[in-house]
Amino acid sequence: MSAENLAEAVRRMHAADVPDEAITTFERGYRLIEQGESGLIPEDTIEPLGDLPSLDSLDAPADDDALRRTVMIRLNGGLGTSMGIDVAKSLLPVKDGLTFLDVIARQTLAFRRRHGVELPVVFMNSFRTQGPVLEALSAYDDLPVGDLPLDFLQSREPKLRTPDLAPVDWPADPELEWCPPGHADLYPSLRASGLLRRLLDEGYRYALCANADNLGATVDPRIPAWLAATGTPFALESCVRTPAERKGGHLAIRRSDGRLILRETAQTSPDDIDAMQDLSRHRYFNTNNAWLDLQAVADELDRSGGALELPIIRNVKTVDPSDASSPEVIQIEAAMGSAITLFEGARTVVVGRDRFVPVKTTDDLLVLRSDFYELDDDFRLRAADEALPLVSLDKQFFKLVPDFDRRFASGPPSLTDATALTVEGDVSFGGGVRVVGDVTVQAADLSDGRVADGAVLGS
Repeated sequence: MSAENLAEAVRRMHAADVPDEAITTFERGYRLIEQGESGLIPEDTIEPLGDLPSLDSLDAPADDDALRRTVMIRLNGGLGTSMGIDVAKSLLPVKDGLTFLDVIARQTLAFRRRHGVELPVVFMNSFRTQGPVLEALSAYDDLPVGDLPLDFLQSREPKLRTPDLAPVDWPADPELEWCPPGHADLYPSLRASGLLRRLLDEGYRYALCANADNLGATVDPRIPAWLAATGTPFALESCVRTPAERKGGHLAIRRSDGRLILRETAQTSPDDIDAMQDLSRHRYFNTNNAWLDLQAVADELDRSGGALELPIIRNVKTVDPSDASSPEVIQIEAAMGSAITLFEGARTVVVGRDRFVPVKTTDDLLVLRSDFYELDDDFRLRAADEALPLVSLDKQFFKLVPDFDRRFASGPPSLTDATALTVEGDVSFGGGVRVVGDVTVQAADLSDGRVADGAVLGS
């Protein structure tokens, strides 16, 4: 029966014009799941990383040629459904009335002017994000470089029923029968779209690949110079873990061959959670800012027939993410950063928190919209302090962007002097509010559930 179910899944992918590279990748993952592969990476198969080089310590001469041969790829297939919006998350206003896309476009144009290079930027869109994103980018006539496209499409794959791995049927919303294969879909989609070969043919060699919701991920000229000087085929930017990243993935060394490996939370067994969350043992997390030698990636894709042999993630969800009673399904995924294991000589470099400013929740959104961050003349984010204020908003009232916006209708509070802000209950904020130190606001303590205009919270 499983052979029939796989054949049906592949038939649906062909009917949906999914590229052959993506189908081959899906088939490999399906067979691993069928064989009982959990995707787990046991603690006794890895070793913690020692001291790593920092960005500021990289010893490589300036290399204008390497910079001229650099491109930027932004992963932009996600909708903001977890935050209550049904459009591309990158269209969400985040700073001074500008969206993620606006800031990325303006960062790119400013970088070109400052450094005198072309620096193409290309977005990996999904079928859901492509149209609106390209329409928004049309406001920037000078963003395209030559005939290079502004985007290419990620693939998709069927969600599988957990009992028998058959592709799920969901007539109520057939779109929910499909899912993205994770950020590692970058590799087969680059190849299938023809963009990888085109970039190489036009002389580009290095690429910074990063999530569109991380406005800290800008090109630093030191990194392509370092890649060129050392011959590094693949590099990940990492940060030192703090308690905020205790539950996230981390980098380590694989004992079997001494190569770097990325272990996500979903790849950690319950027995290994304590070790995974031990910040003194596993000190570095992956920012999902990846630097590729495009020729090395092309060679590895050719060797593997377009399907990189990456560790899989067996992600169990419900077919309708908003309905916990809907059927349970398996999504076969892989992480972009997990490709670090495939390349001999791959490295990781420690960067500052200024290069890691993702927006996954409205907690993150409040910090980004506040005065804690400013945009400089080159539209790069500048933080008021190295230590970010820890924001925790009551999920019942603030999880969704429309609800969040209503409660901060007069603008976000000042967070430049804040260390933490916790909001419990249904609280609305007036304009000009300032948070100082570690503050907890409880709706029960406010007569009308509202923080007054101009209020100073904390000592």
